[in-house]
Amino acid sequence: MRKRLVAAILALAGVGAATAAEIPAAGVVDSPEHQALVEQVRAAETAFARTMAARDFNAFSTFIADEGVFFGGRGPQRGAAAVRAGWAKYFEGEEAPFSWRPETVEVLASGTLALTSGPVSDPDGTPSGSFMSIWRLEADGKWRVVFDRGCPACVCPGQ
Repeated sequence: MRKRLVAAILALAGVGAATAAEIPAAGVVDSPEHQALVEQVRAAETAFARTMAARDFNAFSTFIADEGVFFGGRGPQRGAAAVRAGWAKYFEGEEAPFSWRPETVEVLASGTLALTSGPVSDPDGTPSGSFMSIWRLEADGKWRVVFDRGCPACVCPGQ
C-alpha cells in the first residue's frame, strides 16, 4: 500500500511539472507577440464602441460571441440573440445614448482570453459609469465578447 501511495505522489508530481512547463514564462507577456495581441483586443473594443457611435446595429452584432452573456438591469442576457434583442433599443434614434472606450486591456499569456474596461459617457461626454468586457479569440480568428457588464458611476463618500 505504501509503495502505491509513493508511486501516486510521484506520478502527480510529474503531472504538475508537465503542466507548469506548458505555462509561458512570466516575461512572455512583455513580448512583441503579446503586445500585438493586446493591440488586437484594444482595436476590437474600439471598433465595437464605434458601432454605437455609427448607429450600426449589424456591425455591433458581429462582436458578440454566440454564447455571450451581457448583464443588464433585468438580469443577464444569455446568447447572442438575447443580447441583440436587449441592445436593439440603444440603436434607435440618430444620437447614441452613450459611448465607451477601453482604458485597460489585458490578455492572458495563452493569448485566447482578454479583459477590457474603461469609462462610459453620456452623449455630452459626462462620465456616467464604467464597463468591463471579457473577450475570447474565436476559432475564426476574431475576438468576440463573451461577458459584458456596465456599472453606474460610483458615488463615493468624499467625492
